[in-house]
Amino acid sequence: MAERVCAFDDVPVNQALRVVVGGVPIALVKDSAGECHAIGDTCTHGDISLAEGFVEDDALECWAHGSKFSLETGKPMTLPAYEPVPVFAIEVIDGDIYIDPTVTKVID
Repeated sequence: MAERVCAFDDVPVNQALRVVVGGVPIALVKDSAGECHAIGDTCTHGDISLAEGFVEDDALECWAHGSKFSLETGKPMTLPAYEPVPVFAIEVIDGDIYIDPTVTKVID
């Protein structure tokens, strides 16, 4: 079941916000186009919070080792990470963001 995470306007543009939903750490990102994305918050190269990283175009970069993860697919775009992070669907209802941490987007 989807849980309310925060207001849409609480997520700053080109930054990541760490949220925990149902015990699952998630990096909530609003890109420069104003679209929100939710990806797993833990870098697959090391136990590092991605929300502490840098948003650049359609990617979130891990501050520790520089791996960039696609906000759309969760796939790493640069090494050293080679495993993807999960991507979660977001619902915006009445200006609030809802995420169900048990449902990930199917990415081809």
